[in-house]
Amino acid sequence: MKTNIAAVILLLAASAANGNPTPDNSGPADSPVEPASGRQSRDDAWWTGPLLAASPGTLTPGHFLIEPYLFDAMAQGHYDEAGHRQPVPHSNGFGSQSYLLYGLTDQVGVGLIPRFGFNDPGSGRDSSKVGIGDLTLQAQYGLTHFEEGSWIPTTAFVVQETLPTGKYDRLGDRPTDGLGSGAYSTNLSLYSQYFFWMPNGRILRTRLDVSYSISGSAGVRDVSVYGTDEGFRGRARPGNVTVVNAAAEYSMTRHWVLAMDVVYEHDGSTHLYRPGFNIATRPGYTWSLAPAIEYNFNSRVGIIAGAKLTTGGRNATAVVIPVAAVNIVI
Repeated sequence: MKTNIAAVILLLAASAANGNPTPDNSGPADSPVEPASGRQSRDDAWWTGPLLAASPGTLTPGHFLIEPYLFDAMAQGHYDEAGHRQPVPHSNGFGSQSYLLYGLTDQVGVGLIPRFGFNDPGSGRDSSKVGIGDLTLQAQYGLTHFEEGSWIPTTAFVVQETLPTGKYDRLGDRPTDGLGSGAYSTNLSLYSQYFFWMPNGRILRTRLDVSYSISGSAGVRDVSVYGTDEGFRGRARPGNVTVVNAAAEYSMTRHWVLAMDVVYEHDGSTHLYRPGFNIATRPGYTWSLAPAIEYNFNSRVGIIAGAKLTTGGRNATAVVIPVAAVNIVI
């Protein structure tokens, strides 16, 4: 079986670069710079959010958050069973995903996340056109809210259901047209956020997100993102995925913010089977860093740019993913 590296990388980027809707930017547009104590006011800090850790904050009822992402997943190698990085052909997985969220009540937010992509494998044929990836629906319920002087962070429970809208099999002579998994998946997450004041009075905002994704199976025919060849008839079940993401943002000024994510991802075995044939990939994991810089024009509009860098792993692809996004609350 042939491995469709570009499609796998794009799927990885679409899930790993999972965005950071930041409803906190829905606050006052112009607030006092600092209190008399010299300690930075939370109203003075404008945020876009780190690249990867999503916000537990819920949008004000009736408000929308729009956050389109652009990225390029570039293969840098493959971590083998021993954790050694082996070379792979250069490839690019160009993609976009956009967070379209709405504040339904003070505690409940809903939204959707559409995806698009284009694969350039380096050798072989590119995608025939920009294609549609899988679509995610999201519901978020706020549990607690941070207050200064309290140890309780802002927390939220999030449910995402991903619909298999992207092409994934019957790819013919263009396996790079594969942009989906073909399977429904449910992602359950707990998001949290806390504020610290540094010795110089500036704010350090931190997040810790934990997610677990469970996938169903998909019927597979012919050439697919699972590396199958023409004539294959069977099913595939992507492995379950656990992600732990810790992030921090440092408010240098009202407009400028430094951000960093540290991410651990564990991918379960993907099973591919048909009568008389059953194989499974080995489970794997990756460690990644995602440094970024934010510029916030005001409390409702900001931009962020950075990159996700795979720093270690096993049975997984190493990637560098430059990312840029715009965060708008209306």
